[in-house]
Amino acid sequence: MAGGLAAFVVGVEEALGGLLVVLLLLLLHHHRNMGRVASWAREPAGAPVPRSFGAWDYLFASLARRERESLEQHARLTRNLKRFREATQALPDGVIYLTRQRTIEWVNAAAASYFNLDAERDLGRAVTSLVREPAFVHCLDHGIREPVVLRGGHHEGLTLEVQVIPFGEGQELVLARDITQLERLDMMRRDFVANVSHELKTPLTVVNGFVETLLDAGEEFSAADRQHFLSLMLEQSLRMQRLVDDLLTLSSLQAAELPRGEEVVDSAALLASVLEEGEALSAGRHRLTLASSGPALLVGSQRELYSAFSNLVSNAVRYTPEGGKVALCWAADADGGASFSVQDDGIGIEPQHLGRLTERFYRVDQGRSRNSGGTGLGLAIVKHVLTRHGAQLSITSQPGEGSSFTARFPPRRVRERA
Repeated sequence: MAGGLAAFVVGVEEALGGLLVVLLLLLLHHHRNMGRVASWAREPAGAPVPRSFGAWDYLFASLARRERESLEQHARLTRNLKRFREATQALPDGVIYLTRQRTIEWVNAAAASYFNLDAERDLGRAVTSLVREPAFVHCLDHGIREPVVLRGGHHEGLTLEVQVIPFGEGQELVLARDITQLERLDMMRRDFVANVSHELKTPLTVVNGFVETLLDAGEEFSAADRQHFLSLMLEQSLRMQRLVDDLLTLSSLQAAELPRGEEVVDSAALLASVLEEGEALSAGRHRLTLASSGPALLVGSQRELYSAFSNLVSNAVRYTPEGGKVALCWAADADGGASFSVQDDGIGIEPQHLGRLTERFYRVDQGRSRNSGGTGLGLAIVKHVLTRHGAQLSITSQPGEGSSFTARFPPRRVRERA
């Protein structure tokens, strides 16, 4: 009996020893896998997940799946962020992202150009230390959300409309838009309205004055005096009519980019009509000549071409003293195109005025132009007509010696007779 008990005890001890070994191996297995998890967690994102067996293999597989989903989500977010930044870079407006502390988090190319910023070097710097315009700083400090206009600043002649917009958690977005051209156009519009009003006011005042004089005086004036007054009123009325006609012509030219009703124009007939009108305007006070050796046909709008050519001739007649010469020339160019030039020996133009002659209502000599019957729109009409026909206008002049205006047409606008 004693021997049997001893064998039982030995068996139990051996079983307990084996169990202890198994438990120790399991503990070592778990400890090793825990170490592998800790080591993997310290690796950069995307590191391969360890492999094992049993419950740890299931856990590692779950971690691998979660890591894969996380990487895919991160890749999607990265792609979306890249596309968003590329789209923001492509915007013509400037964009600056500011942090809660108003340091620059990101800036696109347009904003970098507007404010002389460096998209990499200036990240993390306070925006107010780089953009110091008082109006902009005032907007940031007082939470003003309405757009403000900044002029000059980092670029001479640049006008920006800047707006600060809050977003996210205490962040702000700065939008900057270049409105230089819009301001210039608005100024041109105001000047245009003022000029039209001024141009119409003078003849209207004259006409109203004569009408009131004739009404008040009744039969006190002789038939000759009344005829004189009526003649002056007609002259001023015709002046207003020419101004209105030129305004309508200019408006029509600006309404469409290409000539309406293109046709093949007989250059000889066109030039003959222009010469005839110039001679009628001159009334024998000048010597007009025409030299024509260019192509026989010109493709375009006959009405518009006639308007441009006649304006060049009438300008030359008006600014050439009596007894002067006005020479018209239609000639072929070396590149296959053709040129129409009007040269006079009149008063000439100072160099500082040449670049502005085609502006609406721009006059070198205000009094002389009005006295000669000009509306101040002739060269503006010429410029628009030539632009629509792909032609260019060049002007040369010497004060006291005369001027030359040349319209050059491209080869596609000229033809010879079949």
